[in-house]
Amino acid sequence: MLRLALYQPDIPQNAGTMIRLAACLGIAVDIVEPAAFDVSDRNFRRSGMDYIERAAVTRHDSFRAFEDWRRQAGHRLVLAETDGACAHTDFAFRPGDIVMVGRESAGVPPEVYAAAQASVHIPMRRDLRSLNVAMAAAMVVGEALRQLRAYPTPADA
Repeated sequence: MLRLALYQPDIPQNAGTMIRLAACLGIAVDIVEPAAFDVSDRNFRRSGMDYIERAAVTRHDSFRAFEDWRRQAGHRLVLAETDGACAHTDFAFRPGDIVMVGRESAGVPPEVYAAAQASVHIPMRRDLRSLNVAMAAAMVVGEALRQLRAYPTPADA
């Protein structure tokens, strides 16, 4: 199963939106703490709506805890960043990959880059900085699911 990891999310509405995306697409979510908000925050809950209860969410106390778990589980970490090494459409995703997005305000620190097995970016105009993190997550996860032929079917309901 594909997974989406949120590295120390800053904005509860974006985190809620990504959890809703994951619930609808049948992928798991990992939240690498600390988040800049309390996950019980009403803005977070409102943006995730009732989908939060339908999502498979695992919280990790720190990046170190996440990394220990990830390595033991044998998942490959694919970092989605504005300066990723290749376009997300040129990357060959594999079952069990974890697509990680960074903080809205700062991306990810060097230790996260060092731990990732790959990094991807979404090709876009040079004169613009970046997409909203939830939109970027949707695009990268969507491409991974397309490649893996892993979109849910009506029978999965």
